[in-house]
Amino acid sequence: MLPRARPAVRDLAACGCTWWLLALLKDPVEQVTHLAIAFDNPIRCFRNDLFAGYKTDEGVPTELREQFDLAEEGARAAGAVVWSMKEWEADDALATAAARWREQVDQVRILTPDKDLGQCLEGDRVVQIDVIRKRTLDESTLLARRGVTPRSVPDFLALTGDDADGIPGLPGFGERTASALLAKFIHLDEVPLDERRWPAGVSAADRLAATLRERLPDALLYRKLATLVTEVPLPQQSLDELRHRGVPRDRLESFNRITGASLVP
Repeated sequence: MLPRARPAVRDLAACGCTWWLLALLKDPVEQVTHLAIAFDNPIRCFRNDLFAGYKTDEGVPTELREQFDLAEEGARAAGAVVWSMKEWEADDALATAAARWREQVDQVRILTPDKDLGQCLEGDRVVQIDVIRKRTLDESTLLARRGVTPRSVPDFLALTGDDADGIPGLPGFGERTASALLAKFIHLDEVPLDERRWPAGVSAADRLAATLRERLPDALLYRKLATLVTEVPLPQQSLDELRHRGVPRDRLESFNRITGASLVP
């Protein structure tokens, strides 16, 4: 189901985001009771000061970048709490919210497949939803899929890299090798630099150990980049402030006038 009227071409992304949120609110599977959405606006945070290669808005089409503010307004028009992140990232806001309120709800559902948010998983209390692929990732499926537990996710990404965030990882370290090492040693700085102490079966262990010895400071920096902040100063102090209280019709009508869409609650 798409908006009945075609919005201006320049506003298609913002309208699509808003339409998706409105559809989410009607989804009988999700049964949304509380709703917050975080935006990287701009796509720059404190991690860019630590590593020049970290993700920025370079390469983002101008027509998409110009819709960031409008997308935030669309989310508010759907009745969502909006976190527009400046110093921290959107993922930091989501990690903070999960840590702050996970004990007060039956389940926290993080609707993004971003790899770094795997560190937030906790049993089936905190899960990730890949909306496009219709997959749920909990702590047990993370272990089955990547061979690590949530506490090792930043170490895993430090070794293998994360293209989405501009983390290059270490050359030669694939997911299988990283999983084997972290399953045994948990954290990067606990992996022996002597490959003779590594698990049997790691291919090219001598070469990889040499890389780790040479590039350990880089790997530790990458881990820092991949570690989410769970104490972002979100303005909401209580879970009730995230409760969805319905779509504010006046705001949605205003959004429709601005964009030319015909979105309905």
